[in-house]
Amino acid sequence: MKKVIASAAALLLSASVFAADGKAVYEKACKVCHAAGVAGAPKANDAAAWEPRLALGMDALLASVKNGKNAMPAGAMCADCSDDDYKAAIEYMSK
Repeated sequence: MKKVIASAAALLLSASVFAADGKAVYEKACKVCHAAGVAGAPKANDAAAWEPRLALGMDALLASVKNGKNAMPAGAMCADCSDDDYKAAIEYMSK
């Protein structure tokens, strides 16, 4: 029984260590603004809206998310997202 509990705990812990996929991060923290384009946010899956932003490079987009930009607060709506989470969300929304 101990072995089963330890295995289950290890599985849960290991799942939380990895960055979420882009869609999961979007659903969790980005959708509230990027689904409707609130306050000028580029809409998810609107490649034309994302094109000039992507031209700035991922580092610049990541800095915008982490530092805030226009109406988007620093960290956006995700207090526990990693850089990899933010990058995955950007990649998901920009396609």
